[in-house]
Amino acid sequence: MALNPHVAAITDRIRARSRTSREAYLAQIRDAASATPHRCEVSCANLAHTFAASGPDKPALREGKQPNLGIVTAYNDMLSAHQPLGDYPAWIKEAARAAGATAQVAGGVPAMCDGITQGQPGMELSLFSRDVIAMSTAVALSHNVFDAALCLGVCDKIVPGLLIGALQFGHLPVIFVPGGPMVTGISNEEKAKVRQRAAAGQADRTELLETEAKSYSAPGTCTFYGTANSNQMLMEIMGLHLPGTAFVPAGSALREALTRRAAERVAALVAGGPEYTPLGLVIDERAIVNGMVGLLATGGSTNHTLHLVAIARAAGIQIDWSDFDALSAQVPLLTRVYPNGQADVNAFHRAGGMGYLIRELLEAGLLHGDVLTVAGPGLNPYTQAPELAPELGPGGLVWREAPATSGDEEVLRPALRPFSHNGGLRLLTGNLGRSVIKVSSVKPEHRHILAPARVFDSQEALQEAYRAGELNRNVVAVVRFQGPRANGMPELHQLTPPLANLQDRGYRVALVTDGRMSGASGKVPAAIHASPEALMGGPLAKIQNGDLIELDAERGTLEIRVDPAEWAVRPLAQPPTSSQGRGSGRELFGLFRAHATTAEAGATSFGSSFDRSLS
Repeated sequence: MALNPHVAAITDRIRARSRTSREAYLAQIRDAASATPHRCEVSCANLAHTFAASGPDKPALREGKQPNLGIVTAYNDMLSAHQPLGDYPAWIKEAARAAGATAQVAGGVPAMCDGITQGQPGMELSLFSRDVIAMSTAVALSHNVFDAALCLGVCDKIVPGLLIGALQFGHLPVIFVPGGPMVTGISNEEKAKVRQRAAAGQADRTELLETEAKSYSAPGTCTFYGTANSNQMLMEIMGLHLPGTAFVPAGSALREALTRRAAERVAALVAGGPEYTPLGLVIDERAIVNGMVGLLATGGSTNHTLHLVAIARAAGIQIDWSDFDALSAQVPLLTRVYPNGQADVNAFHRAGGMGYLIRELLEAGLLHGDVLTVAGPGLNPYTQAPELAPELGPGGLVWREAPATSGDEEVLRPALRPFSHNGGLRLLTGNLGRSVIKVSSVKPEHRHILAPARVFDSQEALQEAYRAGELNRNVVAVVRFQGPRANGMPELHQLTPPLANLQDRGYRVALVTDGRMSGASGKVPAAIHASPEALMGGPLAKIQNGDLIELDAERGTLEIRVDPAEWAVRPLAQPPTSSQGRGSGRELFGLFRAHATTAEAGATSFGSSFDRSLS
């Protein structure tokens, strides 16, 4: 199928915009490439350090003729999504030996969970943990003794951080290896109802904890379609997974076989071989557009309006929210997975999963099919799904075409019969700056609101007002000083239950914030990531209680109804003099906050470094 002309035009626009920075990036990875393994060029003392503790791999590492694979892992056993990764290095090392290679754990990266820090001081470290992970990945690979890398990670900031860091070593082949989702617990609808009841004081802590425990009940990734599972979709549609890997269940024999095969495969992609596939050529303008298309077609996490921008910049590619918005008008919504529906990712996987989705998008002309991937040239291998093949021996694998029809059209639909003819992500513009809104889970009747503002400088203040009954009316809740420079741009999930309760009572309700709501954005219209943020003089700092605000998600506008002359001279509110930035390690992140770019530029603390090095 010919590429959709609008998708082609958007890609051309990105390519032209990025020409100088992309060429600088490609020159960087060309300079880093070498005809011989780098470890053969280091001193004997350097080399001896690398194999001193390597046991059975010591002779091969000493000789230096076999590919050496660096493992960068986000393993810890506190997070359900990352606990399965603990077994992976041993499997990878065994598979590497069988493939005539060696593997070493190059380093570990932190892996924090927004689900644990939600509403806690530690959440203010969350976004910048992505940059710490990127730097940790670079530190791990800086030993310069690896021919390829395997990145083990799953959740919110971990995968983007791993990829940003690995792109600084873009001359190396890299495969991403996920952990897989946990088994399905109680329904997402039931969980959401108990959370709303708890917010209304109708469910106690015992009932709420029991509900949450039944939802998050086993090793593996949380099964709702938030940022973690959006990460896995992206790594697959951008060609960095083995085909069909994203949502294979944690702990299954198929998951182990795919992990072992990833080691075999990346060993075959090293420099000097016939399939040399450097990461920096896999991630190009076409792959980034494919990622955006996948995000829109699945109703994925709004966090990726930050992360994909930062990833692209790490590869010398310049994208912004206008690109997301333009693509959203062309890309149909093909899935309904919670919070955009009631099904979970396990149901999506059973219905046909990534293979079905990618084939539908390719046949509709919405994906670049001519990209380079870790499975080889082109996206066609990603229209297949893996299966165990016992006849090939233990861990034998075959790939077969994804189902011709969806197994459940309430979860996954063909491109000719989408849930919506657009991707459900909008850019909002107007005199309150630029922001994004995810409308795929917002009913059409709630997508337009004109109501008085109630201004808060923290989510705690909004919750207090809700409990006091002060929000029982039509209201646009403005929660400001939540941007990257103010306090690290925490997610504000705790606002969803009270605002949803107000909407359920018949009030017209919306949220406007320079903070984040992420992949768990729900049924209440939320203009998020407002840029420029209030701390940087953004217009949210001028809003006062009672100002009329109009949010129109269909037209893509966010406006305050204040006389322009008055608005022009209205003073900026000062940030709260609270304990923000102190305690729970927040002091250590002052440098990150001070140098953070705007949300639309990726909210990254090394955006300017990329710009200087790629200028």
